[in-house]
Amino acid sequence: MASAHRADATAPEVKSIGSDDYSLSRVPRDKRFGFWSMLLQWLAQSGSISQFTLGATIGVGMTFGDAFLAFTLGAVILEIVIFAIGLAGMREGLATPMLTRWTGFGRNGSALVSFVIAVSLVGWFGVQNTIFGNSVSALVGGPSWMWCVIAGIAITGLVIFGFRYMALFAKIVTPLFFGMVAWSIITTLNDHSISELISSPPPGEAIPLAVAATAIAGGYMTGAIVSPEMTRYNKKGSHVFVQSASSMILSEYIVGMVGVLLGHLVKSSDVSHIVLSTSGAFGVMVVLMSTAKINDWNLYGSSLGVVNFFQVVFRKRLHRGVVTVVLGIAGTLLSAVGIMTHFTEFLSLLGVMIPPIGGIIVAEYWVVKRMRKPLDDTREAETLPLTSPTWVPMSLVIWVVAFCVGKFYDGGIPALNSLAVAFLLTCALGLLGWVKPYGTSTLDDEDGGSPAPAARATTPAGAA
Repeated sequence: MASAHRADATAPEVKSIGSDDYSLSRVPRDKRFGFWSMLLQWLAQSGSISQFTLGATIGVGMTFGDAFLAFTLGAVILEIVIFAIGLAGMREGLATPMLTRWTGFGRNGSALVSFVIAVSLVGWFGVQNTIFGNSVSALVGGPSWMWCVIAGIAITGLVIFGFRYMALFAKIVTPLFFGMVAWSIITTLNDHSISELISSPPPGEAIPLAVAATAIAGGYMTGAIVSPEMTRYNKKGSHVFVQSASSMILSEYIVGMVGVLLGHLVKSSDVSHIVLSTSGAFGVMVVLMSTAKINDWNLYGSSLGVVNFFQVVFRKRLHRGVVTVVLGIAGTLLSAVGIMTHFTEFLSLLGVMIPPIGGIIVAEYWVVKRMRKPLDDTREAETLPLTSPTWVPMSLVIWVVAFCVGKFYDGGIPALNSLAVAFLLTCALGLLGWVKPYGTSTLDDEDGGSPAPAARATTPAGAA
């Protein structure tokens, strides 16, 4: 059997609007981005008013020292998860939905993973778009639905054209956001004693350490699990570590801890007005753009999941740009009519289902290594394996067990509990030989006989 799946020169190309962004293939090494471009993408995920609000919420119920410990615990947990999964995505050049085919779930299992991720992310896109519209309406007037539509169209238009344009947007927004925020915060804190704020007691009801760590780590765990959507564009593993760690430091220790100080200052979690009231119309625009920069990843990740789902279930290859248009319109319309906010409890439930996916990926890819050999054999050629497992039933059982632990066990951090259980069970049962694939699927037959394109037929000169 051939070790790699190569593109058929006579196969018809899939052409449509926007960029397909290697949704069903590896990202070629010569199409990846440099350190600074990727760093700005990572830092852009740290820049939002919501992170200040999270810090202020924790600061209202904790001392500065305890809040620092909570953010440290959350940052360390997230960084471990991001690096372990993100490094696999970088090595293989694959997004999470495709990666799962050879890391514990098989072809059909990857469709289930794709469905959960796609529904969760497009749902949060709609929720964030609703919050966006309500915030703009309160700040500058006009109906909330109008701002939801404007924001949804703008973000959809950006995501249609893929990672390259999202990276360009990050280069513009990220420096503006942090420059404006720094000026606003320094202006606000200049008339107050920082040492007194650090030593002051929490002004509100005490928040336990576990609850604070849950809010910090659990709130971003879904983003950590789908980090390969970004890291597949990295050139080196060291870049993944430095960039993700920089994002954690900025998000948790700088943005989050400044939020704690602001919480102690105003004795409330409502600190967004500090930034907005001192920065004028330009500041409002930058804050809104930074919020859009974070929400574009929800839509982007959802589009990748839908593409993989349709290829597996319906054997139909969809263009990622077209999928983005459909998802963007649906999420925008649902947010405009105010429906999405009623689904937050359901989306939170999906949020507990996603961490076990990361635990299974990490355990299979880095510890058990029973299914990743086809990836190893085709990595240098930058092609996809000809075949993948069809089902891995035990992984689905582990997924259900881990979800139940995360959902129904009251101790610890739910997202971390489910991830850890999935990791440990996959390691133990996998090394015992109980996690076995059943059936073999051939890539050539998945979309009605037209082969899914491989990334390249040859390894480019100078590949890492």
